[in-house]
Amino acid sequence: MNQPSTTQHPEPDLTATQRDQEEESVHRALEGYYRAGKPPWDTGVTPSELVALVEGHSALPPGRALELGCGTGTNAIYLARHGWEVTAVDLIDRAVDQAREKAEAAGAAVRLLHGDATRLDELDAPGPFDLFFDLSCYCGVPLHRRDAYAAGLTHRAAPGARLLMFGYGPEPLGNPMPEVTSWAAGVTADELRARFAGWELLDVTPGTNSVPTFWFTLRRDA
Repeated sequence: MNQPSTTQHPEPDLTATQRDQEEESVHRALEGYYRAGKPPWDTGVTPSELVALVEGHSALPPGRALELGCGTGTNAIYLARHGWEVTAVDLIDRAVDQAREKAEAAGAAVRLLHGDATRLDELDAPGPFDLFFDLSCYCGVPLHRRDAYAAGLTHRAAPGARLLMFGYGPEPLGNPMPEVTSWAAGVTADELRARFAGWELLDVTPGTNSVPTFWFTLRRDA
């Protein structure tokens, strides 16, 4: 029987004084999306790319999964229902609270952590993990925090672990929020190859969005 989901908060919690100006801008922007209603990345539908990895012809065997930027928990709950031991992290407490409510209603065992995906050492998420899932989290991380994100995952990756990441490409039309330069920079295959030492970029598949998006699949060296 599934156990109730749990939510943990980092001690001490990440405060504004610990974040720089751009990190604060990202935090405010994300909070704004959740205050206004459902964010565009939080569709309530598990992407077919994740379904293929979990249920497809070459599906991974269930193991331990870490979702970065879990939003309201749709995909963490999906993984838990398919036999994965799931830990899920989000920066926005409102999102984590909604994820907890959804997981409890679904009877899905998900460990929910309120915190920063680039500061995993401050959270109780030691790993090792066999699967990392990121739906638009990394591409919103400030550029100067991305090495810390990569290092956190690498430190917690089991040999042969997979990372499935969805991200926006570089913005060709200018940045609507100039204080958040990472959102204009997006993410590219070359960047991931450079930042994720000890990983192999297995696949890059363009998304179907009206703006440039990509699905990246990486594998940790054995």
